[in-house]
Amino acid sequence: MGTTEKQNEVYLEPEYAADLASIRKARKRIETFIDTTPVLKSSFIDELSGRKLFFKAENFQKGGAFKIRGACNAVFSLPDEVAKRGILTHSSGNHAAAVALAAKLRDIPAHIVIPKNAPQCKIDNVNQYGGRIVWADSSIESREAIAAKVQEETGAVMIHPFNDGNVISGQGTIALEFLEQVPELEAIVVPISGIALGAKGIKPTIKIFGAEPYGASDAAQSKATNTIVRNVSPRTLADGLRAQLGDLTWPVIRDLVDDIIVVNDKDIVKGMKMLYESLKIVVEPSGAIGLAAVLSKQSASHPDVAECRSIGIVLSGGNVDLDPLWDYMNCACQT
Repeated sequence: MGTTEKQNEVYLEPEYAADLASIRKARKRIETFIDTTPVLKSSFIDELSGRKLFFKAENFQKGGAFKIRGACNAVFSLPDEVAKRGILTHSSGNHAAAVALAAKLRDIPAHIVIPKNAPQCKIDNVNQYGGRIVWADSSIESREAIAAKVQEETGAVMIHPFNDGNVISGQGTIALEFLEQVPELEAIVVPISGIALGAKGIKPTIKIFGAEPYGASDAAQSKATNTIVRNVSPRTLADGLRAQLGDLTWPVIRDLVDDIIVVNDKDIVKGMKMLYESLKIVVEPSGAIGLAAVLSKQSASHPDVAECRSIGIVLSGGNVDLDPLWDYMNCACQT
């Protein structure tokens, strides 16, 4: 992997779909459309983990998740004559709503292919932002086939949920913010995204750890075998992590993500509960997986994690379907 050093930064040559320069360009492009999210701390969680943990609260982001960064960068990078044809994506969750919101901000049509098993709260968000929902079955193959048909019918521009250089660059802006807010970070734990490119570009010594559920651990399996492994039938409550690796995302994970920590859904739920009790915030399963990973047995025995005393965790989203909880509480009140 070729690099050129300048003032303690590493500019990664264009073997990747994004780099530090494209991430900085994305930041300028989207700065009026997104929020700079806060970093939260908990002395209780610090004591429990035995290190300093810093939580980047992207659950407070517009649309309730970090996905608006990549969506806005992709949508607002389109020339006017292209954008007016409308945009299209397929997603089970936050990217769907983010693309719908970005399209609303640019006042262009958005066609959103959503699997029928997507969380209701995320479907509601797409409707709220004015996206046109097109239903698909739960498989990636169904989503892609339906999206191709919609694109043929409408001429809309495809904004891929992850395998898109502009999307990757937009997501990478989290790293720029995070390291400005907490320069001493020695590691960042993330649901896999373009954050590695930004973080390693600014601070080459920083460790990047991915976090995945056992039921959708394609990135971990791919790292272990050094080739892309597909999620045939992902099974996890972390709906935001049911996606596949792409030919643009895989090289970044292969080269720049130091390791991937795999946890079970039960521990993800514990992480959600701990964040609610300690930080008083609602975080969805995909967002809580970073804390679950840091507190896991795998991390406890991992030498690279053990040596990091200041760790950043990206709380990637806070869109949780709370209707079952409200229904339960209403029933309890009536008894």
